[in-house]
Amino acid sequence: MSFFKNKRVVVTGGNGFLGSFVVDNLKKRGCDKIYVPRSKEFNLVEGEYVKNLYKVFKPDIVIHLAAVVGGIGANSKNPGKFFYDNLMMGVQLMEQARLSGIEKFVAIGTICSYPKYTSIPFKEVDLWNGYPEETNAPYGLAKKMMLVQAQAYRQQYGFNSIYLLPVNLYGPGDNFDPETSHVIPALLKKCFDAIRNNDNEIVIWGTGKATREFLYVEDCAEGIVLATEKYNKPEPINIGAGFEISIKELVELIVELTGFNGKITWDTIKPDGQPRRCLDTTKAEREFGFKANTKFEEGLKRTIEWYKENYLS
Repeated sequence: MSFFKNKRVVVTGGNGFLGSFVVDNLKKRGCDKIYVPRSKEFNLVEGEYVKNLYKVFKPDIVIHLAAVVGGIGANSKNPGKFFYDNLMMGVQLMEQARLSGIEKFVAIGTICSYPKYTSIPFKEVDLWNGYPEETNAPYGLAKKMMLVQAQAYRQQYGFNSIYLLPVNLYGPGDNFDPETSHVIPALLKKCFDAIRNNDNEIVIWGTGKATREFLYVEDCAEGIVLATEKYNKPEPINIGAGFEISIKELVELIVELTGFNGKITWDTIKPDGQPRRCLDTTKAEREFGFKANTKFEEGLKRTIEWYKENYLS
């Protein structure tokens, strides 16, 4: 509780899905000086806005969550934008943090930075052993540059920046826009839309063979805040739940929990994305005591209830 007392903390993306949980977690730890820059006032892709952010808020700590992000479809349509916007936000925020003399910069990376073919479970030492999966490589590489920058700045300037790698998130408040959403909210919406429209079929991208790991958003927020408080080393850290589930199994579980009784059709022309994803999470537990607590099915049920209350009522 004492670590965050009197600390001025900027959380970029603090009004977003993950950011709102991080802000709540900080408040529970006694942090009462939390600043969330709004995109309408601070375009973090533009350098002058970034400089102004540090002048206005004078933070001690920056937790950089803001990102231009989406699922396979959104990544395929916007590779240039996803690369440029994410790269420029990270590079400029960290550089101006250094120039402003802040105490700590917490850079949030992405699981998409790992090579397409990585041994399971993904270990942090595997991060540079190949090229990311092609559909989201521009996004993954842009976010990965924050790790390069953080380690270079620590070496040359003694700047304290850490780099965290959260796995795929889900939970209440997720993005359910079919153009930009990730797999779980997209599947939930697809099932509930089919039920509402009396459709007897849903069409799913890919073969269903790919695997994914999912972390409940509230658990991820806990991991980020714990790392902010306790971790001060240059090596990247995975933030995950430490399990994998195939997309086929995921679809079957969501179909069961939503009550959709129709046919599942697989559009195998569409890409699967990265073949497998599952993180080695032992380092996070060892370094700052983080371990995911929410069982996957329980987290899905909470997410479904939130969706019903906010979209179906």
